[in-house]
Amino acid sequence: MIDPGRDSLKYAAWRKSKFSGNQGNCIEVADGFTGIVPVRDSKDPSGPALVFPTDAWTAFVAAIKNGELPTA
Repeated sequence: MIDPGRDSLKYAAWRKSKFSGNQGNCIEVADGFTGIVPVRDSKDPSGPALVFPTDAWTAFVAAIKNGELPTA
């Protein structure tokens, strides 16, 4: 498990995708961390964040964009 430390995420610059709608079912990611991508629920900004290795997150996003994952 990668742990960037809760304090280091406190001041992170979080962003949502420009494709996010207004339904509130969004995630936010924080940029600027070397080797990791923190991800959190936009409805619970003070809640926990999941942290993924950058290469795993990049592969996940590419799979979504390429339609390689099933949809709900």
